[in-house]
Amino acid sequence: MEHNNNENNLNSNNESNSLYSYSYLNQENQERNPNYYEKQEEQGQGASGGQPGSNERTYVAGVSAEQGYARNDQQFYTTGQASQGEGQFQENGQAYSSQWNPAPEGKKKKQKKHHGFGATLGKCAALALVFGLVSGTVFYGTGLIFERTKSPAQLETTTGGSGKTDGTTSNSSGIPGTSVSTATTINDVADIVDNVIPSIVSITNMGQQQLGMDFFGRTYTQDTESAGSGIIISQTEEEIYIATNNHVVANSTQLTVNFVDDQSVTAQIKGTDPSTDLAVISVAIKDIPAETMEKIKVATLGSSDGIRVGQGAVAIGNALGYGQSVTTGVISAMDREVTVQDEQTGASITNSLLQTSAAINPGNSGGALVNMNGEVIGINSVKYNDTSVEGMGFAIPISAAEPIINDLITREVVDASNSSYLGVSGQDVTEDIAQDFGMPEGLYITRVLENSAAEQAGIKKGDVITEFDGRKVQSMDGLKGILQYYAAGTEVEITLMTNEAGEWQEKKVTAVLGKKND
Repeated sequence: MEHNNNENNLNSNNESNSLYSYSYLNQENQERNPNYYEKQEEQGQGASGGQPGSNERTYVAGVSAEQGYARNDQQFYTTGQASQGEGQFQENGQAYSSQWNPAPEGKKKKQKKHHGFGATLGKCAALALVFGLVSGTVFYGTGLIFERTKSPAQLETTTGGSGKTDGTTSNSSGIPGTSVSTATTINDVADIVDNVIPSIVSITNMGQQQLGMDFFGRTYTQDTESAGSGIIISQTEEEIYIATNNHVVANSTQLTVNFVDDQSVTAQIKGTDPSTDLAVISVAIKDIPAETMEKIKVATLGSSDGIRVGQGAVAIGNALGYGQSVTTGVISAMDREVTVQDEQTGASITNSLLQTSAAINPGNSGGALVNMNGEVIGINSVKYNDTSVEGMGFAIPISAAEPIINDLITREVVDASNSSYLGVSGQDVTEDIAQDFGMPEGLYITRVLENSAAEQAGIKKGDVITEFDGRKVQSMDGLKGILQYYAAGTEVEITLMTNEAGEWQEKKVTAVLGKKND
């Protein structure tokens, strides 16, 4: 490169111990090129034996001194050599003009360099930056001293130390700040598990699944086995009652309950409510060994009404049928509308559930979701299954489940001689059908029997039954399952959706149930 040749030329004409740096100056563009060189003589004396000092000589390559700095390819050198007068000469094939500016002895005379407007602008920017840093430091220091001298009671802060009675803070704009967190850790839940796990059971469901029908009308079934969980919720002198999901006990021919000490006992279905996916099973106390009775506990039910998103939650259940396991997380959301399919009828069931990040896996269904006090706040129900989704489990809120569970425990199936009927036939309106046809979910009435309880109550063909005595109705089988607990002559309230002038309107009617065998 060109600047390496220039360096060699200067080295050959000067002392070996001289320090060199180079500068290319682009005068037309008013900018300094990237390669910067200036040569300084350490001894302050030229090679020609001039007087000591810092007398300077300026060389302009390729032009005379009178031409100035007109070319873009000029090279600018400063040496410590002393010389007399002005003149022109050539060196290594290049023409130079020399100009000597003698300086007073013992005092350096600075060479004024023509840096142009760009360099001047750069200097101004540098000075502005230095001024800004200095003034900013002074301003910050003054403000800090001022804050230190203020009374502590006058300080505003975004930490918890503002002294406000509600624990919140504010800033100078008046917008409230966040308060100090009172969250408790969920890293160690061993005490909660020790206290709650004796009330959790594993459930094994031996059942039969219908596969289909052949040409001659014969049905084919196969034996199935599934696992789930349950919560001991109450006890009488003769039985203990266990809450679980309806889909855990669906299609069962035999149910087996496994307690905390691995003792297995046969259980019976006490009642089911497919519309809410809840069920209660019972175990006779006489079938439970005395040592097992000493180890099991009845769960403490809390309230799901007062819980908040972000609160800690612990899920306990028989994950994958391996036995009781524990997962932790938080309440992720409230009132999530989740649709599941009924195991027996295939009908879609939609309920409002709690969402949690605690892992809910197959076998966890029917188990307990508890808070940091060890109180049951939900009954684990389903997990959102998708390869792109992680940490989305759902539980039935205990405040919604408790009255249904109590009803399933206390009510009895009515004797066939006194069983009731409503007098309707209908078609299930699933979520998909409701969306496709713009109608409400429930039981669409296709026929009303003459002189039936339904006709007398004012129910008509084309109406949709959504609730029966406060219970959701989403299928014909669901309605029949509810009616088995009602005796003939019972007065019930039925909620309908009726189409009036092209719009669905809610309507409530009262019906006195008729006798099924009449």
